[in-house]
Amino acid sequence: MATADRGVRWGHRIGRFLAHGLWSTRVVGAQHVPTDGPVVLAANHTGVIDGPLVVGVSPRPVRMLVKEAAFRGVVGAILRRTGQIPVDATGRSALAAALEVLRGGGVVGIFPEGSRGRGDLSSARAGAAWLALGSGATIVPVAVLGTRRTGEGVNHVPGPRRRLHVEFGPGLTVERRPGTSGRVALEEANEAVRVALAEVVTRATRRTGVPLPEDGPATPGAAGS
Repeated sequence: MATADRGVRWGHRIGRFLAHGLWSTRVVGAQHVPTDGPVVLAANHTGVIDGPLVVGVSPRPVRMLVKEAAFRGVVGAILRRTGQIPVDATGRSALAAALEVLRGGGVVGIFPEGSRGRGDLSSARAGAAWLALGSGATIVPVAVLGTRRTGEGVNHVPGPRRRLHVEFGPGLTVERRPGTSGRVALEEANEAVRVALAEVVTRATRRTGVPLPEDGPATPGAAGS
């Protein structure tokens, strides 16, 4: 466990260098991330660097859920070394691994939208809600802006010193109401997460003047998500 923790902390340092050394990232609301206990960082997703950016600006080391296809070559070696969690087609093993991290008091990062797109939270998958219901973790919504502009493919890497913005919103807790089924509880929790994250994204775009990209993953030249 000590070795794994060192890897996660190393990943945090790499992410911090990318966020503030390679790019110019403004961070708002980091105080909303609890200083201890389990936390789920739920972020919107428009571009390929969103994950490293969240890892770098979080006040606590994070294990991000990352698509299994990314675990190849040099990038894959870094992802494994830094304790990131691979997500296969079913997502079950990733959720199980993330749940273990949370039950140990750690921080997990996840993109409720599932893949890169407009980042407007028009829809959301239930992974973040499921993790919070199963662990009692606080969910902190995170708006990520500027990593992809209109006309740029979802795999586009921004140039050096691009101004990026990350805003952490107030944390929320979700729980199963007495008398409700597990399915209904998950649906209610997922909608609460989606709405909270959408509100933070909207607030951040108004505050910064940085819009979400107007196009989705079908942008010409974008290969995958």
